[in-house]
Amino acid sequence: PLAIAYKKPKGATLTDEQKAHNRIHNALRAVGERANALLKVTFRLLHNITIDPWKIGLVAKAALVILHTEHRRTA
Repeated sequence: PLAIAYKKPKGATLTDEQKAHNRIHNALRAVGERANALLKVTFRLLHNITIDPWKIGLVAKAALVILHTEHRRTA
């Protein structure tokens, strides 16, 4: 399921559960954002790519394999 962060209502505060949810959401999102930034910096091709969004996953996977190979990482 798609999870989104809770927005603070006008004149109110978020509950402790909502704040905890937002912290987890932000932590997970940060991993994806960092990976995206690393791929874009390493592979300039990904800056202005205009192919079908469903196919970009294949390009990103290939770029990630190359990146891991260059940095001798397996995960």
